[in-house]
Amino acid sequence: MIAYVSLAPAASALAARLPRRALLVALDLIRAFVVLFLPFVTEVWQIYVLIFLLQAASAGFTPAFQATIPDVLPDERDYTNALSLMRLAEDMEQVLSPMLASALLTLVSFPMLFGGTVAGFVVSAVLVVSVRVPSRAPTAAEPFWTTATKGLRIYFATPRLRGLKVMEMAVAAAGAMVYVNTVVLVQARLGLGASEVALAFATFGAGSMLAALILPRLLERSTDRPMILTGAALMVAVIAATPLVTRLWGLMLLWTLIGFGFSLTQTPIGRILNRSAQPQDRPAVFAAQFALSHACWLVTYPLAGWIGAVFSLNAAALALAGLGLASLFLTLRLWPAIDPSQVPHSHADLPANHPHLATATSAAHSHAFTIDALHRRWPKPA
Repeated sequence: MIAYVSLAPAASALAARLPRRALLVALDLIRAFVVLFLPFVTEVWQIYVLIFLLQAASAGFTPAFQATIPDVLPDERDYTNALSLMRLAEDMEQVLSPMLASALLTLVSFPMLFGGTVAGFVVSAVLVVSVRVPSRAPTAAEPFWTTATKGLRIYFATPRLRGLKVMEMAVAAAGAMVYVNTVVLVQARLGLGASEVALAFATFGAGSMLAALILPRLLERSTDRPMILTGAALMVAVIAATPLVTRLWGLMLLWTLIGFGFSLTQTPIGRILNRSAQPQDRPAVFAAQFALSHACWLVTYPLAGWIGAVFSLNAAALALAGLGLASLFLTLRLWPAIDPSQVPHSHADLPANHPHLATATSAAHSHAFTIDALHRRWPKPA
């Protein structure tokens, strides 16, 4: 989490100066190389170093990869389907990889599993090489620090993105209860074993996959904001009901609903980022989202564990639900319900013959508004 939060913006600035395909391939190979060393670990500190290096490479790869997809699929319907498929793939990986690892351990030694991970990164690099990656939109030369902070500046200057940032805290609050305390809920409270833990996590993934499958159709009938807020509200409400659980089937039902809400909130985010930045600024904004969302998890993960250990699991669930509810109320205030793409605004600071005003009848005009070099502040609503 620390690697994600601290390095993603800097990695984005570095990526802006390198060929896109070469960067993605290099980061895949770096991750493969790091994993190759894991079987030879003899000290705990070595694990921390290797995992930090692995996640540092992921902090560069994941936002760059996410920002490339809108260039490959410019049609919004195709892009929405791609986001759903990505969500589906991530959920399938979370559900299937533990079972696959357990099955493989009956056939091979533990270090051999790392060989499979190395092979996965190498295959990823080969796939990137095999396709045509569109060239990055040209950008003006600027200092490294300016590039590194650009995504954060755009993020905090855009009302819908400020709301999205706070909403991510609600998602992280609910999600942390699932990821951190499921083992304790199943084994300590319900007195069950590891297979039931896997089953509980599987139902979370199943709920998320179900939402990912139907979300493209839902988004044809609704906009992103109500869908995301509905998903976050569902997660918070279900976490608040966790203290009532006394049977495994009840926990599985709740975790299915949380997984459904999780996918409702996370899948459309790419659409929001895409409409909130110019093509040349998109990688920086995706990197900012990556860092800021993981900053929320960096808070809620230890919070979920600490409250559960010091007080009780019920206290942890209610505290996280309270944090999520507060975040939802703040999101409603920060993210305007009326959020058109075309925003009327004026350019009193530009000369009448400026190219940006070539099609305008006056300094005041309207177009798809994003924060950039010509639009540094969001217009106040009329």
